[in-house]
Amino acid sequence: MVGQYLKTALGFFCAFIIGVSALQAFAGEAYLLGGGDSIDIVVYDQPDLTTAVRISQDDGTIAFPLVGEVAVSGLSPEEAGRKIAKLLKEGGFIKNPQVALTVKEFQSQKISVMGQVNNPGQYSLMGESRVIDLITQAGGLKDDAADIITVVKKEDGKQVKREIDLLRFYAGDMSQNIKVSRGDFVLVPKMDEFYIHGEVKKPGMYRLERGMTVMQAVSVGGGISDRGSLRGIVVTRILGDGATKKFKLDLTSKVKPKDVLYVKERLF
Repeated sequence: MVGQYLKTALGFFCAFIIGVSALQAFAGEAYLLGGGDSIDIVVYDQPDLTTAVRISQDDGTIAFPLVGEVAVSGLSPEEAGRKIAKLLKEGGFIKNPQVALTVKEFQSQKISVMGQVNNPGQYSLMGESRVIDLITQAGGLKDDAADIITVVKKEDGKQVKREIDLLRFYAGDMSQNIKVSRGDFVLVPKMDEFYIHGEVKKPGMYRLERGMTVMQAVSVGGGISDRGSLRGIVVTRILGDGATKKFKLDLTSKVKPKDVLYVKERLF
């Protein structure tokens, strides 16, 4: 149930966040040009100089009329536009050139999105991209996606893991929607699960919600059957060393990932 909620809520939030991010991408200078990007260049009042070109993968340059090769890799679109304008002016071609450069295809900066998303793979950054933008590009979450995802980032030459709490994000905590940059890795793990068997109406495997108690787990399993008893519910639990142990739980005990609950038949 919560898995479907996560999926639906993410859809609504992403529609809003993508619209905001699209504006931010062109309002700021966060995106840096790189090899493979396709750009459009317009010089105002000079239609003959309008150019559509792809940045070289080899040396990060473009060929522009009158000024020749221009290195633009590593520059923002605004910086690249100013550089071309400066070259046109210094070359004596145009007295006061006004140059606008926009990115048509973002190809140089990519991030891997893996795990429980509908279309895992590599996706291009589009301006100031954030983690929710990338999940949306990857087709959104699967029903069995966890509500905490991991972003592996490079900071000061080291890999750092950041945990993103989707439930906090849905509650309005935008600090969970962190920025992502080239080389980052987004991993959406599978949800935690538990199993319930014995005298319950719907035995099987279920999503483990945060803080779930034994009583709540029994409810998720449809409640006890006519012959079931809430006394002496037994759990088989995986310990830290990988061994398993069986013991009894009361109804207020917390269920842990991979727990196998067994509801006994009541004694007459």
